[in-house]
Amino acid sequence: MNSLFGLSHNGTLMFWTLLTIVFLVIMISKYKWSPFVALLISALFLGLLTGMQPADVISSITGGLGGTLGTIAIVIGLGTMLGKMMAESGGAEQIATTLVDRFGEKRVHWAMMIVGFIVGIPVFFEVGIILLIPIVFTVARKTKMSLLRIGIPIMAGLSTVHGLVPPHPAPMIAIEAYNADLGKTILYSFLVGIPAAILAGPVFGKFIGKRIQTKPPEGLAEQFSVKVERGLPGFGITLFTILLPVILMLIGSAADIIDPQSTSFVSVICKFIGHEIIALLIASVFSFFSLGFARGFNKHDLSRFTSECLAPIATIILIIGAGGAFKQVLINSGVGNAIAEIASGANINVILFAWLVSALIRVATGSATVAMTTAAGIVAPVLAMTPEANVELVVLATGAGSIVLSHVNDAGFWMVKEFFNMTVAQTLKSWTVLETILSLTGLVLALVLNVIL
Repeated sequence: MNSLFGLSHNGTLMFWTLLTIVFLVIMISKYKWSPFVALLISALFLGLLTGMQPADVISSITGGLGGTLGTIAIVIGLGTMLGKMMAESGGAEQIATTLVDRFGEKRVHWAMMIVGFIVGIPVFFEVGIILLIPIVFTVARKTKMSLLRIGIPIMAGLSTVHGLVPPHPAPMIAIEAYNADLGKTILYSFLVGIPAAILAGPVFGKFIGKRIQTKPPEGLAEQFSVKVERGLPGFGITLFTILLPVILMLIGSAADIIDPQSTSFVSVICKFIGHEIIALLIASVFSFFSLGFARGFNKHDLSRFTSECLAPIATIILIIGAGGAFKQVLINSGVGNAIAEIASGANINVILFAWLVSALIRVATGSATVAMTTAAGIVAPVLAMTPEANVELVVLATGAGSIVLSHVNDAGFWMVKEFFNMTVAQTLKSWTVLETILSLTGLVLALVLNVIL
């Protein structure tokens, strides 16, 4: 690809990327195009503008869409079924009522952050959102609070754990690459993660909840609204049902840490049931009994519930898939590598360097895991030449960078936008700011701990 306006190759890549993102936001915000169509067209334009072969652009789009939905589509489908059972049985109502009673209406958003933090430990962000969205809708309805005031703290808890707290896969990648101590990293991750989650969750949620008023999408609100005419299920069995996938994934993570080579039969089984798809499948089937048959529903009721709940999520799945296609074109066109090279040229503190590399790749590719993986490969050689560095804090800085500035190339951005029924502008003002607060707070606290330690 020839340089543009005298820019370097990397500069030209950045110019076309920025232009494409501006085009995407305008098409969706101003001209009200379907995000699915706009994302696909933007991915196509970006690939051609950055010099990719037409056939490679098409394979990147199809590969990115398929790769993103390979797991996510199943997760969303099963998670929605679990959410539907929570709603129909009154389970979401029971959890919401209990939380409001225990914490009081004025402090319920703090309870939401704690729930997000706990549920998020073994699960991916997308899985956690699917599991908890019925509770967000129900608590918001019961307390008559802004949907974002309830939802932002849950998302802050989930996102903090996703980027910072082992044994989540993203931090584990950096721990292995940097040869960091797992125990120390977990300790530091709580010291950094909890204050970050508080600031980005309950504190920011209270601020933004007053300024952006949204209602749940009608289709999903209908699916997740309480319809139970009998008594509510017990709090214990309801909590166990929603935490079952979390427990199974935690078992899988523990088995992976204890026996990474899968040398025993027990380890193989634990890792199998701990995979998010299997864990959600088991939990969904379990919910048919614990919240279905046990509540007096029959097989026809369950069949109707599972069929009804899938239709409203079709649009969400397609938009998330298109976001994955756009992300893949960004990676395959070389934009991710260009960002990494620009960052590598800077001569700065290794903690700040790790954050910067990870943040730039995250902004370019839209994936926290890709940012973490790529940044770990770039930072590891630099870290090897800096023996005095606190390796565990470099892990956290890399993780903090990987969650910054979520925008239109991130599947999570579109998931949050659709579930909370926001415009692109509202999602940028709420979700994107939340992620950036988390990231910057994580960086600052890592630098402060580095001075102390």
